[in-house]
Amino acid sequence: MTRPIRSTKQKQMMEDELSSLSSFFTAEEFFKSIKKKNKNIGIATVYRFLNNYVHKDLLHSYQCDRRTLYSKEHNNHCHFFCQKCGKRIHFDIRSLDFMKKNIHGEICHFQIDVHGICLRCLEH
Repeated sequence: MTRPIRSTKQKQMMEDELSSLSSFFTAEEFFKSIKKKNKNIGIATVYRFLNNYVHKDLLHSYQCDRRTLYSKEHNNHCHFFCQKCGKRIHFDIRSLDFMKKNIHGEICHFQIDVHGICLRCLEH
């Protein structure tokens, strides 16, 4: 269970920083930007803040390369992994209509990992 974050200057600073972000970010990236503004803030405080916001559905989290990415938007997060060269390509899927008959509920956001052989490796 996540502990509530009290209304503090640190929390306000993190909320301000969060409002300035527009894409995916990691806790470490968020921590580095916060640390520039307040050298006394600890990484544990940042993780508590982010986890609390995920718990409240104010942030969304995704797994990417064994790291957690955060987003303010209900974005999808999709990858194609080449099994030969290891290249990772991000791609976008706007609709999961082809899956809706198999899902009994409402889709908020999603993450998909697809594995195969990239065009460059197929040509060689």
